[in-house]
Amino acid sequence: MATFVDSHVHLADPAFDDDRNDVIERARLTGARALLCVGESIAAAQRARDVARQYPGFVFWSAGIHPHDAHAFDVGRDITAIRMMIAQGAVAIGECGLDNHYDHSPRSRQLEAFEAQLALAKETAVPVIVHTRQAVEDTSRLIGDAGKQGITGVLHCFTGPRELAERALDAGWYLSFSGVISFRKWTDDALIRLAPSDRILVESDAPYLAPVPHRGKRNEPAWVSLTLARAAEARGLSAGALGEMVSANASRLFGLGL
Repeated sequence: MATFVDSHVHLADPAFDDDRNDVIERARLTGARALLCVGESIAAAQRARDVARQYPGFVFWSAGIHPHDAHAFDVGRDITAIRMMIAQGAVAIGECGLDNHYDHSPRSRQLEAFEAQLALAKETAVPVIVHTRQAVEDTSRLIGDAGKQGITGVLHCFTGPRELAERALDAGWYLSFSGVISFRKWTDDALIRLAPSDRILVESDAPYLAPVPHRGKRNEPAWVSLTLARAAEARGLSAGALGEMVSANASRLFGLGL
């Protein structure tokens, strides 16, 4: 059985309130070595922390402000809260970033929140989990600058374009692939192969983006095994070999100590 780390799961989401323990156990049984429970808001991060504390050494957590919520971002309040959570054990900042597709927050506020979280990453020496959609130019610029300052991170649920991947990789960042790569519309296996063996991750983004053949259902970390197999096929590897790579990469990036 191939092992893996789910580098991005919203495990504290209410979608898992009725069977979270079972979901976590199914992930163990399908090869998960660790799960990173993402806190995309202060409230979500607090829930992520509480979940992680129930599964020490297996569930880890992050804290950040999603671009959808940047309209309410307060640098003093929110950066102080994230800094405190890092002191409490959060292994990454995020998810944060830019989303010019939905525009739930003004773009100027998204930039303000993202830049502040990148600055905190430099201060605390923890990695950043980045959401980016239709914001290639600004994301490329900020990641390029971040890399020069020694800030590292991952572009989560990455689907392109290639030029953004190249900028991120040049900056020393990682690319994480989700169940999207199993969808019928996916046509860019070259992008999966572009990530070096020491900079590729896999994720569920559960409860969203369930891979084929579960598309349309509530996603869960156990199904990362399907995404892993699909990514391994694209790279001409066994799932076991790629699983060892992504586990080592996630452990290195987030300091999991696996």
